[in-house]
Formats: sequence, C-alpha cells, structure tokens
Amino acid sequence: MTKLGKIKLAKRHALSTRLWHWVNAISVIILFMSGLTISNAHRRLYWGDWGFDSSQAWFVAPMFPGWATIPTRYSLAIARDYHVLFALVFGFSLLAFMLIALFNGHIYRDLFARAREWSPAHIWLDIREHLKFNFDPVEGKYNILQKISYSGVVFVLLPLMVFTGMAMSPGQEAAWPWLSEMFGGRQSARSIHFICAFALVGFLIVHVLLVLVSGPIKQLRDMITGGRAE
Repeated sequence: MTKLGKIKLAKRHALSTRLWHWVNAISVIILFMSGLTISNAHRRLYWGDWGFDSSQAWFVAPMFPGWATIPTRYSLAIARDYHVLFALVFGFSLLAFMLIALFNGHIYRDLFARAREWSPAHIWLDIREHLKFNFDPVEGKYNILQKISYSGVVFVLLPLMVFTGMAMSPGQEAAWPWLSEMFGGRQSARSIHFICAFALVGFLIVHVLLVLVSGPIKQLRDMITGGRAE
C-alpha cells in the first residue's frame, strides 16, 4: 500500500454530529407535534406562577389541526406519553452531543466565533454573500452567521426547552422549586417553552430552505456519510 493510500481522509461531519443531527431532528418534530396537542388542551399562555382565564392571558394560541398534531385525534394522555418519551431522548442526546463536541474540539473549532469574526465589517460581508446565495465560509467549516445561529440553537434554545420543560413538570417542581422560580413561575416557564418551540420551528424552516438552495443532495449526503473536510 502506498503512503497516500494510508492517509485517512477527514470527515466534514463527525459520526457523533451526524447521529445527533438525525436523532435531534426526529425528536424535535415529534415533540413539536405532540406539544401542539398539549397546547390545544389549554391554549392560553400566562406569566407568573398561575393563570386561568382569558383576562390573565398574554396570548391565546390557535387551535391546531389534527394533521399537525400527534396523535391526529385529540388525546391529551397519548400526546403526553409521546412528549415525555421523546423529551428524554431529546435531553440525553443533547447532553451526549455537547460532551462529545467539547472533548473532540467541535465546539471550539467550528461553533465558537473568533474575535475578528465579530467585527461589523466581517458580519456585513457575510450578509452580502448570503444575499448572493454564496454560503461558503472564508475559513473553517461555518461562516459567522451560521456560527451565531447554530450556537444560539445548541447553547440557548435547546437547553431552554429542556429546563423550561422540567420546570413545568409537577414532580420536578416539588423536588426543585427553584427551577420554576428561575423562570419567574411555572406559567412563565410554559410561555418561554412555547416561544422557544416556535423559534426552533423558524430555525428549522430557514435551515431547510438554505439546504435546498445550497445543494441539497451534497448536504444530505454529507450529513449521512460524513463527507470530506474541505
């Protein structure tokens, strides 16, 4: 075997990243759809520790249709079973990804932006390139807008979903009352949970659209096989 044949080609996406990407995608979709059923059971959102009628609500969610919910027929018990099960998958897979990404350097190498990348000129350049549908980073795997969005999702939105979900759980509320207090009350945690859920859906929609305009076949292949580091 030649020396060249012994060279191990680096993957664009590590196996741990690929596994978490698909597990997380499935979990988020099922959690969102079962969450819509739970929302249909009580559509009003409040701030603070409690709330009951419409005069106390800051927002009344629409009634979501059966095709968008799990299950498709109204069943709060079944929806909660799905939600609790996939919340565990979601939470533990996120923890595993973050620990592995910390140890293999993925967080520092690919997700954390360098000081020079935060300059207004650099960010404006990246915005202009995005408007031209040029998504190739100047250096590294991701450009500054991708780093901001991915870091915001991984380190802010997803953990908020986990901890606000825990704060709403009656069992956790009894064991760790400070958790709901940290969010300003159980109903505040529910409101934040709802807002974060739709923020994640917004991110997912933009993410899919950008994949479609930047070469979907290659993007999907790389996220399945790992691709080659460029």
